[in-house]
Amino acid sequence: MISLDEAVTARLESHGERFEVLIDPDAALAIKRGEFDGDLEDVIAAEDVFEDASRGDRPPENALEEVFDTTDPLEIIPQVVEDGEIQITAEQRKEMQEQKHKQLVQHITRNAVNPQMDDAPHPPERIENALEEAGFKIDPMEPVENQVDEALDLLRPVIPIRFDEMTVAVQVPPDYAGSAQAQIRQFGDLEREEWQSDGSWVGVITFPAGMQNEFYDVVNEHTSGEAETRIISDEDDIPTR
Repeated sequence: MISLDEAVTARLESHGERFEVLIDPDAALAIKRGEFDGDLEDVIAAEDVFEDASRGDRPPENALEEVFDTTDPLEIIPQVVEDGEIQITAEQRKEMQEQKHKQLVQHITRNAVNPQMDDAPHPPERIENALEEAGFKIDPMEPVENQVDEALDLLRPVIPIRFDEMTVAVQVPPDYAGSAQAQIRQFGDLEREEWQSDGSWVGVITFPAGMQNEFYDVVNEHTSGEAETRIISDEDDIPTR
């Protein structure tokens, strides 16, 4: 379950009765779109249906039976969300906007590069400032992924930006191969790997280009700076696994 502070109220009025449930806002939107595939108990603040959630009042059981043909809250909650309205306070809306704005900046920072600066990553502060200059406003009721394209369209006249991936070959010396390769392989899509006769490890990995500085930090941290790296620019040079 989630805390009450994290939940929003979904409300349905039917047959002269009001029914309210407390649920995570993103889960509520996913349920409305028919895209929710998680565990309902993980995204609700109470396994209950209320007449007035703020007061804790509950509707009579016969009203639940009449409207939903059941009194089981786990069956009723999705129906209330699907057919009702999601209620959010001004404070909740502000918090959701701030949270999703941070998620958007993180997503863009991890995936975007500056094509005018040899595809160097954009710092988060630059993305923040550019979004503000472009006048982009995050919609708290939409998934971040659905708003990335609109944000990029507004960013392009402000800063040079492109989403891209990069592929890097890494050779890790034998002394670090065991632990370092486990960290490196988790960083993106491992295109191929090979253990050398001397115990060194070679891996070819593809990841969002905006994460290149973070990638090199991880490689250097786990190999004491002794690993060798090479950017792969031609996909034909990458054997498939």
